[in-house]
Amino acid sequence: MDLYDARAYTRRTFMMRSLAMASAATTIPGFLDASAKALPMPGLGMSSIPGVDENRILLVVQLGGGNDGLNTVVPYGDDAYYRARRSIAVPQGQVGKLSGRGASGVGLHPAMDALREMYDDGMCAIVQGVGYPNPNRSHFKSMDIWHTGDTTGTGEGWLGRYFDSQCCGFGKGESGTAEATEPPPSPIAIGRDAPLALQGRQVQPVSFETADLFRWTGEGVDGALTEPYNEITRAGAPENGSANSNAAFLMRTALDAQVSSERIRAAVRREPDVQYPNSGLARQLAMVASMIRAGMETRVYYVTLGGFDTHAQQGSAQGQHANLLRQYAEAMRAFYRDLRAGEQDERVLTLTFSEFGRRVSQNASGGTDHGTAAPVFLLGPMVTAGVHGVHPSLTDLDSGDLKHQIDFRHVYATILEEWLSTDSEVVLGQRYRRLKALDV
Repeated sequence: MDLYDARAYTRRTFMMRSLAMASAATTIPGFLDASAKALPMPGLGMSSIPGVDENRILLVVQLGGGNDGLNTVVPYGDDAYYRARRSIAVPQGQVGKLSGRGASGVGLHPAMDALREMYDDGMCAIVQGVGYPNPNRSHFKSMDIWHTGDTTGTGEGWLGRYFDSQCCGFGKGESGTAEATEPPPSPIAIGRDAPLALQGRQVQPVSFETADLFRWTGEGVDGALTEPYNEITRAGAPENGSANSNAAFLMRTALDAQVSSERIRAAVRREPDVQYPNSGLARQLAMVASMIRAGMETRVYYVTLGGFDTHAQQGSAQGQHANLLRQYAEAMRAFYRDLRAGEQDERVLTLTFSEFGRRVSQNASGGTDHGTAAPVFLLGPMVTAGVHGVHPSLTDLDSGDLKHQIDFRHVYATILEEWLSTDSEVVLGQRYRRLKALDV
């Protein structure tokens, strides 16, 4: 069973429940009021939220499978690295050496030249040794921990709680009232499933793989549904005293879903301003950039690059790990070039994480097994470029694994407080120290 199957929203569910609930307000008919309160999905043209800089956008890039942090941000200045990885270590002469803040003795995998270019341009902050206490080496459980911001791996997603917190105190456990402020536009994930990180108690994410699938699908089920649907959307919402009727609600539902669908599909049909690499991640990022350039009000986007579970033959310069790092680096460079061409780059902060790193020593198959701490990347013009934190010791280990230096919730708190302008304690349940990784 897929990790997110139990929480996934199908395209049809999205069209008829998610964006459609944008029109849910005090006029919702009683028979739909309860479900509307459970899924208040606001339209893409809602009013502003006091005290929040809605011009800022967060992009989350998930590296699924457990990225090997030691061969990503390479501690080439430490002989223990080469002793532990005799056949898969990146040769010192091939490492992309870094300079500046905290960069002594570390560099990037040679496949990440595009990211090193961003680093040199002041667009990349590397946070070393990120993890959490009592680490879990299960893909599923550790990903749930990162997604929820809770070491039990239970509850709503950390970004879902952020969206809830923007809506009449829902993030504090209140049920909300009809007079409360509407939540911000829902987060968008590019992919088949809606990630747990985006799922709140009141606000739910939407997800789609391609723009062509982001549409009303009734005619594909039964062609006879097409004309009635068109009649509803052509008619528009009533202007008389029947605004509270069931028919009025359904009419608004269809209208909101159609308008939202058409707007997003129109946005992603536009050609990007730069050429993207030919990779799945690049295609996801091109869609995100298109929606941003088109003026979408969405504040959080989520994309995924999988395949990082490198248990064997990891050391090749053209192997799976190197190719994945190259895809990531080149896609991110193209994304920010695209945004810069449209003068949108200063609006977008990117967080890149993986559920865990790998063990320090290579295994007998020339790969690496599940480990613990790993680096996190923050990208964008607003970052304090450089390497943040102390690299974990390669000799003072916990059963062969790195000891984390920075709790991942410090990263989350920094983003929530300094970029998304929200109280991180409400979202994370307690106060975490902020890092000096953003210059805002």
